[in-house]
Amino acid sequence: MIRIAAITACPTGVAHTMMAAEALKKTGRSLGYEITVETQGSAGAKNVLSPQAIANADVIILAADIRVDPARFGEKPIYETRTSEAIRNTESVIKAALALVNSATQTETTPVHTAAVAPEPVQAPVHQATGAKKLVGVTSCPTGIAHTFMAAEALQKAARALGHSIKVETRGSVGAQNALTDEEIAEADAVVIAADTKVDTERFAGKPVYTTSTKQAMHHGQDVITAALVLPVGQTGSSAPTAHYADSVKQAKSAQSQGRTGPYKHLMTGVSYMLPIVVAGGLSIALAFAIGGIQEGAYPEGSLAAALMQIGGGTAFGLFVAVLSGFIAYSIADRPGLAPGLIGGMLAQSLGAGFLGGIVSGFLAGYLTKFLAENIKLPANLEGLKPVLILPFLSTITVGLLMIYVIAPPVQVVLNTMTDWLNGMQSANAIVLGLILGAMMAFDMGGPINKAAYTFAVALLTSQVYGPMAAVMAAGMTPPLGLALAGFLFPNRFADEEREARGPALVLGISFITEGAIPFAAKDPFRVIPSLMAGSAVAAALSMLWQVELLVPHGGIFALLIPNAVTNLFLYLLAIIIGAFVTVAALFVLKRPIGATSQVAGQPKPVTSV
Repeated sequence: MIRIAAITACPTGVAHTMMAAEALKKTGRSLGYEITVETQGSAGAKNVLSPQAIANADVIILAADIRVDPARFGEKPIYETRTSEAIRNTESVIKAALALVNSATQTETTPVHTAAVAPEPVQAPVHQATGAKKLVGVTSCPTGIAHTFMAAEALQKAARALGHSIKVETRGSVGAQNALTDEEIAEADAVVIAADTKVDTERFAGKPVYTTSTKQAMHHGQDVITAALVLPVGQTGSSAPTAHYADSVKQAKSAQSQGRTGPYKHLMTGVSYMLPIVVAGGLSIALAFAIGGIQEGAYPEGSLAAALMQIGGGTAFGLFVAVLSGFIAYSIADRPGLAPGLIGGMLAQSLGAGFLGGIVSGFLAGYLTKFLAENIKLPANLEGLKPVLILPFLSTITVGLLMIYVIAPPVQVVLNTMTDWLNGMQSANAIVLGLILGAMMAFDMGGPINKAAYTFAVALLTSQVYGPMAAVMAAGMTPPLGLALAGFLFPNRFADEEREARGPALVLGISFITEGAIPFAAKDPFRVIPSLMAGSAVAAALSMLWQVELLVPHGGIFALLIPNAVTNLFLYLLAIIIGAFVTVAALFVLKRPIGATSQVAGQPKPVTSV
């Protein structure tokens, strides 16, 4: 007897998923075949196919409107179609899938993976490592500024170098740009997702999708493109990569997979949604101070300053903890986690637990909702109640009660203690904190450690602690500024492409985009990164020592143009300048002239005078 294993899936995981499953089971059995169906949806997978069922299957049917990973099916013949086809033309779908078994038997080749939206069997193209290919990609990072666009540019450059073409959609702070069309996705041979936040891959259903980080795309663009093109869609191309490269790709994918599913990824997803609210709120408060001045009491009712303060301090800053919590939960448990996460964050804010409570409530809501989704079993006709009623309600009640009675009180004590300590810091403690925050900002330039320092400073704005924000922004501006100045002052220590990047680095530096230093650091990390850390640590320490306070969380030099946005403005600018020249001095000492290096290697090059 012929055995068939199938998976049905749709975005909601309710109606079409169940209807397609029932149609396949009923029709398959009426035709005399043994068929097992796994369903996937918003509440998780049901009737999961066992390894034994997959091993015994003669063919796999994927009736899905979202992407289903085919890796576990190995070399089994795979036929792909939509749930609507499986519902309306079930018998044709099954016969088309069985045709693959006959085709594979007659040609005595490796199994074929066919993708279709109609019931006619059409063999999908095999991805080779040679020949011009079309790719599409999406890049995204938590702030949606530098890493997003730098990763896109790196992928485009890598694809051109390999003889391929790629169109990259950027998910930035102002929304999606260079958006991919349905036609471009349909024509693509592979999809690359280079993202540090959650990206919905539903529209890429049936395509090979290679997921990595923006950092990997920037530093190893050609490896990412190659890995995407050799990604199996049912079988691999004959031009397989070497064993050494395959091991490297496997290790990189494993490391990126752990990073994508870990707590850091969920936290950064929350931060990426929170940042626009914090920036808008901070600028509104700064404008209120600029118009009405800084005063102890409230502004006169009805005045413009009072309205701006209500927008920024009363609303935006009252909302961002809830958004942080809600989207941490969303990253973990998808849509069912959003409601308990938002409500838990609002409770954290109203109970005085602040951003620390919001982080706790976000993770609690996300993992609790995910646990309930995986363990609550309901009849098929009631599955639709889980994502819209049962999961949000149970999670919200549980998270809310835990926040009120268990979590918020001790977290409030911790937050108040930390706030009092930061407000009452003496010079020595302020310098130490500045050195730590500054070094963190320059260590990985937009990576996890940098984002941890920045998130810490942004979160303190709600507690009216403004010193760390000033220190962090100064430390983030210093690396690109120092590198740009060094490139102008002693260009013989930099390659041609680095000298060309001096101007852009200068602009990125004054805009508080630390990632502008990455191209320099990537070429010579052991000399450049310590130099950057030294300059940033000095700038942040001086900012803390001189008690500079900054009310806005982003904008660089442009935010400083707002009256009253920063205190001790002259000293703040001096701290940034001193930090930048510390970086310049360290680079002068640590980096050798390129001409001297080339002569040692037997390749003399003309040396530009300092």
